[in-house]
Amino acid sequence: MKREKGTAAPFYTKGAILSVVLLAILALLTRFDPENWLPRANAALTAFFTAMSLLLLHEFRRQLRESPYSYNTIFYSGFCLFVLSLAITHGYTTWLYFSQPGRFDNRQLLFTLLHSAKNYMFLTSPLLIVFSAALFVSNLSLIRHEGRRFVNLLGILLAIILLLGEIGIGILDFRASGSEKLLIVPNIVVNVFAAMYLYFECMMIGTIAANVIVLRRKAEPDKDFLIVLGCGIRKNGELTPLLKGRLELARQFCERQIRETGKAPRFIVSGGRGRDEPRAEAAAMRDYLISQGIRDDQILVEDRSADTEENMRFSAEIVRRLLPDARCAYFTTNYHVFRAGIKARQAGLAAVGAGAPTKWYFWPNAAVREFIGLLTEHRRTQLLILGGLIAAYTALTVLALRG
Repeated sequence: MKREKGTAAPFYTKGAILSVVLLAILALLTRFDPENWLPRANAALTAFFTAMSLLLLHEFRRQLRESPYSYNTIFYSGFCLFVLSLAITHGYTTWLYFSQPGRFDNRQLLFTLLHSAKNYMFLTSPLLIVFSAALFVSNLSLIRHEGRRFVNLLGILLAIILLLGEIGIGILDFRASGSEKLLIVPNIVVNVFAAMYLYFECMMIGTIAANVIVLRRKAEPDKDFLIVLGCGIRKNGELTPLLKGRLELARQFCERQIRETGKAPRFIVSGGRGRDEPRAEAAAMRDYLISQGIRDDQILVEDRSADTEENMRFSAEIVRRLLPDARCAYFTTNYHVFRAGIKARQAGLAAVGAGAPTKWYFWPNAAVREFIGLLTEHRRTQLLILGGLIAAYTALTVLALRG
């Protein structure tokens, strides 16, 4: 994903070196040992994909030590399982070749690679079916409680897309079987579709993993500032339950820190005034904290921000002005912790996030919105990786069917 100093660059460099070594080995096998090319090439690919999966795992762990609030966390965790499945597949193919030597020809290597995206889809299909069913049920409850708005249908739409993708691949794959050379275009369509689905699935798995990881992190009670992110207030100026949950979480953390360490942190309430709001969110948040026993001089107001990026950027300006080396925690809702942490890191703010719980039927749909937001924020990088997958599977299809 986004190349970050000290984290992503080593992965790309090491991955490129491993790829060059693999290509050199395959070239040497083709030239000097063509008769035993298939088993040796499969063994080389098994070693390559094993090394790549270990590299992804190593970089994932290093990213967590540096900061889990990174797009790299999604990429490393999401694609590690897929690359590991490739290592297992090629290892199994190598074993089959030696146990049944007359069964395979040299094209089997290409077909093993070619079918990897489809095989991974079918392998993970039980998980996706359960996940889609959970999305569907939670969204029905959300619509019943919150009304029939388009934004409340996102979970249902994602569930339908996931299920139709699995069914569609099966149908297309069946229709594309037969005379291979005559059906090269349909096979390209199938494998490109599978590559796109694979990318989407890996990113979704990575996003779920990243959210689980950051929610399990607990802030130490040594903070100088507690940043509470706004999320809209009602037209009468009252706080929504969602915003109250964030403020209560921060207030409880403050009480625990004072009780355990005697150190009283300062609050930064962050949120501007929306077009349909009677006043700035930060002003309403300050009044609520005062009503709950927090002193007015303990609260700093940031009332210019209109989104999460500005929440963090303007709050970071306050922190740097008052105490550049401050320890911070930020408070939001559980589904928003990871993305907010990315924005904090981009603003140069070293902060640990905490997420207030929300109603069970609201969380999945909100998490889908966060997932879509994460995918669209780095569109160029996303398109580069997706384009690389599409190009690889297209080339493999042509080589396998014309070989």
